[in-house]
Amino acid sequence: MALPFDRYVMEIVTQTDLLRAVLQDADLTTAVPTCPGWNVGQLAHHVGGGQLWAAAAVQRRVQEPLPEDEFGFREPSGHPVEDPADLDFWLGASAAKLSGALAAAGPELPLWTPLPTTPTSDYYARRCTHEALVHRTDATLALGREADLSVDPVVAADAIDEWLEFVSLPVLFEHYPEAREVLGEGRTLHFHATDTPEDLHAEWVVDLTGDTITWRRAHEKAAVAARGPLTELLLVIYRRRPLAEANVEVLGEGELLELWLERVRFG
Repeated sequence: MALPFDRYVMEIVTQTDLLRAVLQDADLTTAVPTCPGWNVGQLAHHVGGGQLWAAAAVQRRVQEPLPEDEFGFREPSGHPVEDPADLDFWLGASAAKLSGALAAAGPELPLWTPLPTTPTSDYYARRCTHEALVHRTDATLALGREADLSVDPVVAADAIDEWLEFVSLPVLFEHYPEAREVLGEGRTLHFHATDTPEDLHAEWVVDLTGDTITWRRAHEKAAVAARGPLTELLLVIYRRRPLAEANVEVLGEGELLELWLERVRFG
């Protein structure tokens, strides 16, 4: 249930602007507990550098992996902490460059992509939207600004969809063999957002009973269910909020949910 391409193009800028707002007057050396080893300034470099890398991939119409070295977004610890005003301007420019590159390319342009889900420009539009969203939550939590955690329900639900698509790829087990430990007879998960309109269908069933992980949007009984506000479910699924600290009700086999959160990941 991906969003329209144009919505992602717009949302990249929206989510980056929300990150920029969170960083206003912030101490850029503040540690980010959800990204161990990084501070909020380095987190901002990661977001902006990733956007510049994605913009280059789209502009160059890449058909093979694009080297990341010149953008340095995987290891932003090498960047000095810049003047907040300079960092704010750079972040805005990075988002604008990516948004512009995507708008010029349009949807369904065949490209090399890091994961084999949608090997087109659509991948970069969607991935960079949710990258900005999730790292915006990282900065918000690190700076203690819980009041700024509001997320558009449509965007939050799509972020969960994307996460489940990624972790359901068979290649996951090659990179994270420990994820196989979640598979087993009778093992199913149900996530149910309790604060969204009915027509959003913000419920997910994750099926671990086969040889791979599968999922669907559905309201079904499962071995374990997690119920709570959509943003809380997003934070839990992306492992930004420990389950024990989240405003989420767990019903059934909580140990299975804990195992799944511990073992299943991407990136």
